[in-house]
Amino acid sequence: MPASYTPKTRGAMAHEHSHSQTVETNTAAAEATVADVLAQKGADIFAVKPLDTIKHAVELMRDNRIGIVLVKDAQDALVGVLSERDIVRQLADTPGQTLPKTVADLMTREIETATSQEQLVSVLRRMTDGRFRHMPVIDDGTLVGLISIGDVVSYRLAALEYEALKLKQLIVG
Repeated sequence: MPASYTPKTRGAMAHEHSHSQTVETNTAAAEATVADVLAQKGADIFAVKPLDTIKHAVELMRDNRIGIVLVKDAQDALVGVLSERDIVRQLADTPGQTLPKTVADLMTREIETATSQEQLVSVLRRMTDGRFRHMPVIDDGTLVGLISIGDVVSYRLAALEYEALKLKQLIVG
């Protein structure tokens, strides 16, 4: 369980709920931030340069079992993202001609970002509405991490498992 996860208690109110999600859990989920997810998953960032080949980016994705790489320029500024989806679409359009292309040719340049203090629920809504699964996290102009919908689901499952353990402890005494 992430160190930053601390369930809220409301005395006897917690005993009045028979639902699997209590008021406390829903409150904790609503208050969770991107920083909570980064604390659980780590802040590993995999990046390529705009002039790198798609072949290089694909190998990096394969070797690290990831679905997206960030694209950083020579000054280390975030200039785009390259996802599996970007590559697959190009493969369909130009079979056999995609791997030699540059990352700059295929990358998504307009990127939604989050801050580490942003509420998780808000970030999830933007990801769902925008139909993308990854979001770079930038604080004060510095890239500090990348979160995915999978990371958020993993965080939420850990929180629910923690709550279930606490409820079992409460019942058993």
